[in-house]
Amino acid sequence: MLKKSLSFVLVLVMALMLIPNVGAQSPLGSEDNPIQVYFVPSGEAQTIVEGGEVLAEALKETTGLNFEVLVPTSYAATIEAMCSAPDKSMGFIPAAGFVIANNRCGVTVSASAIRNGWSVYWAQYVVRRDSDIYTIGDLAGKTWGYGDPGSTSGYIVPATELKALGIVPGQEVQTGGHNQTILAVYNGEVDFGTTFFSPPITPGAPWAIGDLAEPYDLSVDESYIGEDGELYVGDVRVMDARRSVRETAPDVVDQVRILRASAPIPNDTLSFGPDFPAEVQQQITDALVALAQDKEAWDATALAASYSWTGLAPVEDEAFDVVRGWFDVLGLTEEDFFN
Repeated sequence: MLKKSLSFVLVLVMALMLIPNVGAQSPLGSEDNPIQVYFVPSGEAQTIVEGGEVLAEALKETTGLNFEVLVPTSYAATIEAMCSAPDKSMGFIPAAGFVIANNRCGVTVSASAIRNGWSVYWAQYVVRRDSDIYTIGDLAGKTWGYGDPGSTSGYIVPATELKALGIVPGQEVQTGGHNQTILAVYNGEVDFGTTFFSPPITPGAPWAIGDLAEPYDLSVDESYIGEDGELYVGDVRVMDARRSVRETAPDVVDQVRILRASAPIPNDTLSFGPDFPAEVQQQITDALVALAQDKEAWDATALAASYSWTGLAPVEDEAFDVVRGWFDVLGLTEEDFFN
């Protein structure tokens, strides 16, 4: 009897071993379980997706991992998506987005962007070149266009600075992105807009903090699209948000001027879901650093084409304490971005 029972148990165990384990998840980075890569919708979504796919393929060649490129409809949706996939999400999100995501679900930061040698960037206030707005005080009561309330340079930093100066704009118009904000100013739909500012690339001595945001004279050199497809004024290459609409509005620099730039802002981040495996995170970070050394390959990716990253460098969480201070100044909580 005992012998028959043992035989039955053995047969049962072998049968169970042959049954597929439908509840088991495929390894992270496999075709069935790709790493989710999130980009914020600060520009044209299709363009970001195309450049994101180039990045995903380059990373796959280096790491052997599979990636799924995603561009949610808002900054808040990007954060929600990363928090919903804590063990397989990574995102290229701005400083304020990282702080919100870190507070909401523990998203961690691995590296931050480098743009032409800069580990910081700025917000810029732009107006039409024929506008009678000449000082930041002139913005009181004026119609303000910005991309997304979760955007660091598009909204949070300008809102902090305006509040500190006691300047209250008039109507606020959410445009949907940096490109759309520039075009809203260009078309006269808003009195001023706020977007990101990256320093122009100048011949000779590089641009330095304290220099004019527009170091050129339009009465001498008209703006134009160079043979490389980039936006220039004379021999100065324009790198701020106006560059992003050069194909739609090639005369954008003739029509839209920079009123002023903000205080420096920590650059955008490479962040990971709170439960993302540390060893895979390091593998991806190292692969991105290496990829940035290949300029031709890098320039085809969304990080370069849509976000103007020229590289990335390690960064610690403490670097974003200044951003947490902005939230305190504005009295904002994460709920303000999700409701």
